[in-house]
Amino acid sequence: MKVTDRQKKKFLQSLKQARIEAGLTQSEVARKIGKSQSFISKVELGITSLEVEVFLRLYQLYDKPAAYFFSAFSPK
Repeated sequence: MKVTDRQKKKFLQSLKQARIEAGLTQSEVARKIGKSQSFISKVELGITSLEVEVFLRLYQLYDKPAAYFFSAFSPK
């Protein structure tokens, strides 16, 4: 399956929105998962690839269902 730019953008928007809804800043998230604030920023902007292990930490931290993040890849 090829990931389109639109799907990637929607996925990254869901990551940022989940962080905001959790009431966390990029700096707070970075501290909680052992990364830098600039790393979180680069992930949210799509500059840095998101490793599975990091995504799982974010997933647990943001406390959202998997569908929240992966709806970007659902067929229309």
